[in-house]
Amino acid sequence: MDSPHGAAVKAENFGLKGPRGWAFRGIGLDAEPGSLIAVEGPSGSGRTCLLLALTGRMKPSEGHAEIGRHRLPKKMAAVRRIAALGPVPGVNDLDQSLTVAEQLREGALLQRHYGAPVRFLLRPRAERRAAASARIEAALDAAGLDLATLPKAGRTTVRDLERLESVRLSVAIALLGSPRLLALDDLDLKLSDTERTEVWALLRSIAARGTTVLAVCSEAPADAVVLRTGPEADDGAPEATPSGPTADTPKITWGKGAKDGAEGAATDAATDAGADTEKDTEPDTGAEDGTDDGSGTEDATENDTDNDDTKGADDALAEAGRA
Repeated sequence: MDSPHGAAVKAENFGLKGPRGWAFRGIGLDAEPGSLIAVEGPSGSGRTCLLLALTGRMKPSEGHAEIGRHRLPKKMAAVRRIAALGPVPGVNDLDQSLTVAEQLREGALLQRHYGAPVRFLLRPRAERRAAASARIEAALDAAGLDLATLPKAGRTTVRDLERLESVRLSVAIALLGSPRLLALDDLDLKLSDTERTEVWALLRSIAARGTTVLAVCSEAPADAVVLRTGPEADDGAPEATPSGPTADTPKITWGKGAKDGAEGAATDAATDAGADTEKDTEPDTGAEDGTDDGSGTEDATENDTDNDDTKGADDALAEAGRA
C-alpha cells in the first residue's frame, strides 16, 4: 500500500553496471511508506549509486524498482518529482558563500519555478510570499533547525555552520517541496556519536510523519530496514548479509567485480546525477518578477512518458569512470 505522504520502495533484481563492472546488483527490497531505510557499507561499495538509482537520478542496467508505484527505469522523471535529495556530496552541495536565509530562498525559488503548478505563479505576489514563508518555517521545524540559535541567525554564512547544522539545513531545503521520499548520503560523515544519534532521531521523526527516508551510512541503527553493501569474499560469494529488526530484511548481493565497479561509479556519480537532472528540466512556463518566494527541492518538473530514457544517465554509463 502506498501513502499520501510516503512512498513505498520496492526493488527486484535491481542492478547498475558501469564501465568498470557492477556498482551494485541483485537488490531486493520491499519497504512500506514511512519506512526508515539505511544503506550500510564502506565507502566505494556502491552505496551512493544505489541511492541515486532509487531516486531516479541514475538509470539501472537490470531489474526494476517501484517508488510510490512509479516503475524504474521507465518512470525516472516521475520518481524525481516525488523523491528529494538531502545532503549528497558532489550533487547538491550547499553554497558556502551564501547565508542560511539566502540558501533557503534559493531553494524556495527553484521549487517555485520547477515544482509549483502554473496556477501558483498566477497568485498575487504577497500571497506567494506568505506561502513561501510558511513552507520555509514548516521545513525548518521538521528539520529541527532554529535560526535563532545560529551565531548571526539567518545571516549566518553557510561555511560557518557546524556539520550537524549543515545537515539540518540540507534536509530543510529538501523538505520544502513535501517529498514522499527523502534520500541522504554519507549521513554519519564527520559527526560525533552524539550528533549521529541526533541525526537518526531527526530521520525517525520525519519517517513518523509519513515520509519514507533512505539514508546511506557506515553504521545503521537497529530499528532501520538495512541494506548492507560490501565487497565479494575471496571465494566469490557475497559478503552482504541482512541486518535490522527482522530476519526478512532485504540484502544486496554482488556479482563478479562489483567492488571495482562501485568504486569507479562512485567517483563521478555525483556530477553525472546533477547533470542528468538539469537536462530533464522543462523551460520555465511562468514569467516571474524575480522575487525569491516559493519552495524548492532538487526535483525538476518535466513531461513524463512511458519510455523516459534520460540521455544523461546513458552517457554516464558509457564514459570511463562514470556510472
